[in-house]
Amino acid sequence: MTVTPLGIPRRLLEFTLDGQEARVPEGSTILDACRAAGKDVPTLCEGDTLRPKNACRVCVVEVEGSRTLVPACSRKAEPGMTVKTDGERVRHSRKIVLELLASSVDLSTTPRTAEWIKEYEARPDRFGPDAARLGEEPRVDNDLYVRDYDKCILCYKCVDACGDQWQNSFAISVSGRGFDARIAVEHDAPLTDSACVYCGNCVEVCPTGALSFKSEFDMRAAGTWDESRQSETTTVCAYCGVGCNLTLHVQDNEIVKVTSPHDNPVTHGNLCIKGRFGYQHVQNRG
Repeated sequence: MTVTPLGIPRRLLEFTLDGQEARVPEGSTILDACRAAGKDVPTLCEGDTLRPKNACRVCVVEVEGSRTLVPACSRKAEPGMTVKTDGERVRHSRKIVLELLASSVDLSTTPRTAEWIKEYEARPDRFGPDAARLGEEPRVDNDLYVRDYDKCILCYKCVDACGDQWQNSFAISVSGRGFDARIAVEHDAPLTDSACVYCGNCVEVCPTGALSFKSEFDMRAAGTWDESRQSETTTVCAYCGVGCNLTLHVQDNEIVKVTSPHDNPVTHGNLCIKGRFGYQHVQNRG
């Protein structure tokens, strides 16, 4: 039997969304309302298990009476407000943001960005071949996951997952300012010399592939990574009695990575090092 936790009932509020009446529970964000109405609003930094950070600015919408565009991921819906999600100002802003991101960051492993670039007619190449990029080689300093700063958009989701919102290890934070800002461990040391506990919860929330499982990184490098050939099976971790749910990603009868359902009331997508990386014994056929 599955137990579904029930929250305190919330009253519904009404507002206008793209010319149509929308009703959402009090406390919902504009992005929640858009998704409930079936509207596809792009977003990169928003995470369903983290508090909004308003970093990527791809999800901006137009609210009547507001001087500037507002991030849909954090702006709460209010009674009587009028919201436009696809007006000229919104489309132009998203186009510029996508152009700036795609010209400075490798978005090749970021889901749906190619689709959004086409939809908003963004042209990242208009900045020319000399557009500033980090151009740093991926950091492979452990056997569990890889850091590729050339794909980082500084959304801070990994910092929040490692910090006070979930793991409380505080192994990583933002270092530097302006163009020199980056995510780093203390003294920019290798992960093996840091406070990292290798839970991999930062990898779970990374939207671009800047953090990736070592197994996935190696398979992509070899050209064998193929999500269309992968199956997903959710099971229960057997290491302890907490009962964390694991989702096993299997390709060619081999586990290639482990994630956890974000809607699970026990884990909320988070795991420890054993649950996320300790699966090799399952396929030890020697």
